Amino acid sequence: MTVRTTLVLTAHGSADPRSAANARAVANQVARVRPRLDVRVAFCEHNSPGLVEVLNACPGDAVVTPLLLADAYHARVDIPAQIAGCGLADRVRQAGVLGEDDRLISVARQRVMQSGGSRVDDTLGVLVVAIGSSNAAANARTAEVAPRLAAGTRWAAVATAFATHREPSLAESVHRLRDQGARRVVIAPWFLAPGRIPDRVQRFAAETGVAMAAPLGAHPLVAQTVLDRFDHATARRAAA
Repeated sequence: MTVRTTLVLTAHGSADPRSAANARAVANQVARVRPRLDVRVAFCEHNSPGLVEVLNACPGDAVVTPLLLADAYHARVDIPAQIAGCGLADRVRQAGVLGEDDRLISVARQRVMQSGGSRVDDTLGVLVVAIGSSNAAANARTAEVAPRLAAGTRWAAVATAFATHREPSLAESVHRLRDQGARRVVIAPWFLAPGRIPDRVQRFAAETGVAMAAPLGAHPLVAQTVLDRFDHATARRAAA
């Protein structure tokens, strides 16, 4: 009997249970799209099961598919170290992160529309807020989201801010949007799930009268992006 490759959807993990629930919801979406695929959820920390535990239980080859937006520490250091520490590392391949995929940008635009935004509103400013990384290259790639999000719209201005960075602060970023002609501002969170940092951004939005859209969540296009990364990794393994 042929043992199929397992997709191990791997999230960072969080003390906030909503984050783990979102990872499981994305896994369920992936399984619905491809019902014959063995999909398992793992976490780098905070939640269980851990990545090493899941990999050691896989019946055959596995592709660790990060449920991460940024190609930074967790994708470059943490996950590879845990793969190397499992007992079956030679049967494991790591897929790419979700990144600044067009499908995810489409989801973020939908979220802005659902929060009351309009493509043709030339008084609207949109602030893309991401967690941020110590990796400058990863932050530079994230900063590409805002102009791509605004493509095809008449929005007054867009900007990017990082929730874990002091400069520019969220308040400074909102002021800059207003200086550029925005009379109303919507925060577009570049987050996959609710959590403590998104809650902090939400509190800022509530205190300053700024609207905030929902995170990307377990949208079907997120699941499609996960499967795309898995398929690319399995294709590379077959060609090797």
